[in-house]
Amino acid sequence: MGSDVALDGTAFERYRRSASERTTLPRLIAGLLVIVLAWMLATVAVIALGMLVHAWLGSEGADGGMAGFLSTPVGVLTALGSFSGIWIGAWIAMRFIHREPLSALFGNSRRISRADFAKGFCAVALTSLFSEILLYALDPQVTRGSIGIVPWLLALVPVALLALLQTSSEELLFRGYLVRALARRFSSPLVWAVLPVLVFAVLHWSPSASPAMNVAGLITIGVFAGLLVVLVYATGNIGAAMGAHLANNLFGFLLISHQQAYNAFALFEARPLEGGNWGGAEAFCIGAIGAVSTLLTALLLLHRRSPLRVCADAG
Repeated sequence: MGSDVALDGTAFERYRRSASERTTLPRLIAGLLVIVLAWMLATVAVIALGMLVHAWLGSEGADGGMAGFLSTPVGVLTALGSFSGIWIGAWIAMRFIHREPLSALFGNSRRISRADFAKGFCAVALTSLFSEILLYALDPQVTRGSIGIVPWLLALVPVALLALLQTSSEELLFRGYLVRALARRFSSPLVWAVLPVLVFAVLHWSPSASPAMNVAGLITIGVFAGLLVVLVYATGNIGAAMGAHLANNLFGFLLISHQQAYNAFALFEARPLEGGNWGGAEAFCIGAIGAVSTLLTALLLLHRRSPLRVCADAG
């Protein structure tokens, strides 16, 4: 990509320096504990409410226990809604531990960049189509999902809103709270960039997937998460990362699902990545497709001549 890629760290320098002197390592750890606790409490409360609604509707899937419930439409919506705890915990941590407004995590302007959000969304939507073509060439086992067109259209708005809640909360935590605070205390990107990427990737480890597919998944997710950090570095704002993450997840939730646990609203279902008996060569190809797709996304968002090039948040 060379000099044609815009990676001026000036905006990020302002973003990391905007963190107050109260952003010490002990306070960061305390803040993380608060966020995780709020996330856990919200998860328990939302899942309990979701199961009550599920039972009241008399929907199928309850006989499969928690896994069966989470694979139902109500269960998917419930799982997405549980991420509200991250927003709540981040507000508490910023307000009472760091004594800063939550909006300080958004960017230098203390607003989420809507323009870069849209650019990130469009770029990943395009590259997701490209990667699906390659995945179809690798394995054409794609079938029509169980949801009808009318229920799918009715589900578009609530699924999109809850997916936005999920993805924005993860960006707020992993590319906002963690990156900003760690960069305030440590100058090395091995700490403030690589460490959050590794944590984010490892949290997506699937016990039901083969070792080869888990490695492929970690590479794909890790490279994508790395790009999201680069977008924050280039812009000093989490808007582009939020848009990119939302497009990535919506594609899987609503169009072509590669996960059995989140296919209730997908129009099409592909061979599941977590338990599809993939071979080592196939896993390698899937990881390579993910990495190439992320590289194309980076070009669309960072190349100086791209119409989707993101902009620095001047504040």
